[in-house]
Amino acid sequence: MKIAVIALGKIGLPLAVQFASKGHEVVGVDVNATVVDLVNQGIEPFPGEAHLQEKMRLALAAGHLRATTNYADAVPDADVVVLVVPLFVDDDAKPDFGWMDDATDSLGKHLTSGTLVSYETTLPVGTTRNRWSPKLQAGSGLTEGVDFHLVFSPERVLTGRVFADLRRYPKLLGGLSKKGAALAREFYEAVLDFDERPDLARANGVWDLGTAEAAELSKLAETTYRDVNIGLANEFARYSDTVGIDVYQVIEACNSQPYSHIHNPGIAVGGHCIPVYPRLYLWNDPAATIVRAARARNAGMPNYAVGLLEGIHGSLLGQQVVVLGAAYRGGVKETAFSGVFDTVSALEALGAIVTVHDPLYTAAELLALGFKPFDIGTSTDAAIVQADHAEYKEWGPAQLPGIRSLLDGRRVLDSSSWPDVTFVAIGNASSKA
Repeated sequence: MKIAVIALGKIGLPLAVQFASKGHEVVGVDVNATVVDLVNQGIEPFPGEAHLQEKMRLALAAGHLRATTNYADAVPDADVVVLVVPLFVDDDAKPDFGWMDDATDSLGKHLTSGTLVSYETTLPVGTTRNRWSPKLQAGSGLTEGVDFHLVFSPERVLTGRVFADLRRYPKLLGGLSKKGAALAREFYEAVLDFDERPDLARANGVWDLGTAEAAELSKLAETTYRDVNIGLANEFARYSDTVGIDVYQVIEACNSQPYSHIHNPGIAVGGHCIPVYPRLYLWNDPAATIVRAARARNAGMPNYAVGLLEGIHGSLLGQQVVVLGAAYRGGVKETAFSGVFDTVSALEALGAIVTVHDPLYTAAELLALGFKPFDIGTSTDAAIVQADHAEYKEWGPAQLPGIRSLLDGRRVLDSSSWPDVTFVAIGNASSKA
């Protein structure tokens, strides 16, 4: 097959490489010429994705993969086009389709008869049928369901482990027609492998959900569930802090029963998915009070954490405070919707002098994000753990000389490693020294 993958980001490029690894002719399209040049040179544009570098070089060497900025080079006569352009959403839960509209318009201008088009970017329910289908038909002059076929198939992977997740989870899809869905099933079965999953009610593989709308909702639902679950865990944590209970011990006890699956609380919910897709769901369903309350609870956790620190430290006015972790989660070099931004803002609002450390970011990169970098060994008054990087488990007062108060926002530290420091963790206020 000739396959075009539009947008070579942290999901799109691994997908292109996966398709190419099956021997197909894959052309990746990206508006960023630097990304295109790096891919064609066999250089990973964003280090950190397991196995991407070696798989990409093998695909290039075999002649199965190349990249371009030109839709006219990639789209005409393609058997399949997979689009993974990002969708943005504002704080009012309104999606910004700007980049996706531009990509869809460019795709439509070059779309030829006989092509299967699959959108993998998470979308509000109804977008594939009501937005993309009319746009593609208008731009191409072709008829969906006759000249080309359109489906939605959400990506369900985490950056850093994309190839493993592609095998681990069923590939969901929904078409605008039975023919389109059948073609999509054949395509994904040809380019993906699946691990055996005896825990599933049916065999792991490609699952047709019947309609594009069902597939769209499946991605919103599974991600919104996580946000709501974390919001509930944060609710339990905040109550536990008021009565001196270790909420982690409680959660472990609850989850020993098979019908309880409480997630862990924490200082923030970040990344491209969990804090974003509940907003897309709210755009479809503004009356979803449970979703809205959970999103508000999670969004308020950085301020809550700073309040806990102030409670054990006293006034933060003029105090040197280090935020440990710029990334939204440990081991991932990504700051999308990271709690670091609200944490720093809350500290500065109280008059603290704030610096930021992250083992994955250079001082120059932290400066570019708007933060003053922290140099290990510099005297400080207090600190907040914002990202659960494994490196912080090895830290102690030697790395933060002079520290008097420490708030662990991720339950990643051992309080015994911090003698003579007033230590508190979210949902574990009883750990205060």
